[in-house]
Amino acid sequence: MTDIRRGQGRFGADLTARERFNRTMHYQQVDYVSHLEFGYWTELKEDWMAAGYLPAHLRQPDGSIPDRLVEEFFGVEQFEEFDARIEALPLREVQVLERTENTVTYRDGLGVLRQDKASGTETIPHFLEFPIRDRRSWEAFRDEFLDPDHPARQYTEAEFAALEQLTRNTTNPVTTNLGSFIGRIRDWIGFEQLAYLSMDEPDLIEEMVIHLSQMRLKLFPAVLERGWFDAAGGWEDIAFNSGPLLNPRFFRERIMPHMLPVTQLLRQHGIDVIWTDCDGNILKLIPLWMGIGVNCMFPLEVHPGNDPVALKREYGRELLIRGGFDKFALWQGREAVLAELKRLEPVVAEGGFIPHVDHRCPALVSFDTYCYYIWEKCHMLGWPEERIKAFPFYRRWQELQAS
Repeated sequence: MTDIRRGQGRFGADLTARERFNRTMHYQQVDYVSHLEFGYWTELKEDWMAAGYLPAHLRQPDGSIPDRLVEEFFGVEQFEEFDARIEALPLREVQVLERTENTVTYRDGLGVLRQDKASGTETIPHFLEFPIRDRRSWEAFRDEFLDPDHPARQYTEAEFAALEQLTRNTTNPVTTNLGSFIGRIRDWIGFEQLAYLSMDEPDLIEEMVIHLSQMRLKLFPAVLERGWFDAAGGWEDIAFNSGPLLNPRFFRERIMPHMLPVTQLLRQHGIDVIWTDCDGNILKLIPLWMGIGVNCMFPLEVHPGNDPVALKREYGRELLIRGGFDKFALWQGREAVLAELKRLEPVVAEGGFIPHVDHRCPALVSFDTYCYYIWEKCHMLGWPEERIKAFPFYRRWQELQAS
């Protein structure tokens, strides 16, 4: 069996994070496999900060604790981004309609009426009303928020030049945002209404998908011509634990044909690592995405039934993976963490698979268990022990173990 991990000094100086990412995802030899993660629930960061586990300087003046700073505390390598402005713009001002002791009801920048917990605890919001209900409301939404020619979407030459230089000179891998072709539509319509409209008015849903595709084909070229990219990443979140929200046939016939010209454009500009972020059971969607050039699955949630070991055996080198470490193991303690890492190690060693927690690290994970996870994971990735000990978290972890 091939093992891409060649160890420190294999290439003279250490590979850069950018070199390491590209070589890992192309099944080439590396010094050690890329060390990536996918962020943390706000509640977890606040708990760790209150307990004194995270350094106080990670908190920003606005009160936030950015994921990137927490990841860097754990030695995690980072991406840089240069995106076409393809999301819904410009946003309206948020309107707070009611505030109680427990909830906040408000209309967000896209006109979605929603209710969140007043505590700020991260949960799935309670949606009360969506802006798109029929063709008339879709056309109004499209004209207000999805005009590809709106000035808010344009970069100045100075912005272009700065981002071009960043992508040329950075030692971090660079991504561009593929965006969403159906997940955002779900956000604007609602789960139930999308399911109904996919059956009752499939042409209307397809019209929305076509518009999103055409926006990308118009806005991407200027960015792709200026930037130097290593990957593209999109987002969908269109599956439950039991499978996709919509019939796979709908994806195949009404969505994938309009994604294809976009992925072809990315590949024409040398981007051959393309992922989509989709939670839930995606087994029926994987071959459809792969068929149009989306070849990397992320974060590949294990609990709904996505087994990275089985998938790599099924699809071989055609399938790339980011994620795939079962977050439930973090709640179960050190023994479960080590068992999960050992389960993944053989396919990680083959390349094309960068393991990390299969979603944002959830609440109630102990700091000790997470530190142990980072320690053992980086050893499994082939990182030399002195490098792991140099990560900022290590000293704090040792202090806690000694106390």
